[in-house]
Amino acid sequence: MTDLLQAVVLGIIEGLTEFLPVSSTGHLLIAEHWLGERSELFNVAIQAGAILAAVVVFWPRISQLLLGFAVRENRDYLAKLLLAFSITMAGAFTAKQLGVTLPESVVPVAIALLVGGALILLIEWRVSGRPLVTELSWSIAFWVGAAQVLAAVFPGTSRSAATIFAAMLAGLTSRPAATEFAFLVGIPTMFAATGYEFIKLRGTPTAGEDWSALAVASVVAAVVAFAAVKWLLRYIQTHRFTVFAWYRIAAGLFLLLFAR
Repeated sequence: MTDLLQAVVLGIIEGLTEFLPVSSTGHLLIAEHWLGERSELFNVAIQAGAILAAVVVFWPRISQLLLGFAVRENRDYLAKLLLAFSITMAGAFTAKQLGVTLPESVVPVAIALLVGGALILLIEWRVSGRPLVTELSWSIAFWVGAAQVLAAVFPGTSRSAATIFAAMLAGLTSRPAATEFAFLVGIPTMFAATGYEFIKLRGTPTAGEDWSALAVASVVAAVVAFAAVKWLLRYIQTHRFTVFAWYRIAAGLFLLLFAR
């Protein structure tokens, strides 16, 4: 497989998995296990492409919140986004200070996929039949922020899965409402993480970087992420997340059996 084709494949994987509750970090680690490890700059660049796609999808809602700041409901929602983001940043900083790093083995990823799949099934069962709650509380915002820290520490957890189901478990039983808040708080979080990685890479030699492959992968990630987010937002209007739980369980078992 040529380097350019590998870049396209990795861009597709990033775009598909960044916002679906299946773990982009875990899938990229698995892909690089077979395709070869890519540079930190490459991984950061394709994530940036996926983030920009999410901004485009949610721009009407973002504009409503920012331009309608005089409206109490918008100020309240933004304050809760800020709380969740602040908790995430504090937790991520603490993890960095403690020297937490991503594992090179796929086994921890496989375990996280299995555990996450089982938890999705359990949470979906627990919230089924409950009254539909669309109002965002401060406690929900807190647990969403904490869930993002958990996802950062344990690759394979999935940031989107952790935040969506933390919101649902904390009382936001409306899947669309939980997904919207999880994705909106994820945008500044991922921008901050990506910006931090870019700052770390300043001064790093890039002479061996394939800029064509990097650009192609970033564009592919953005286009695929845009389609994936649009599809997911429609899907959850009438469906549960159960299909993603079974996918995670199947993927985790496959990795434990064949990719150790």
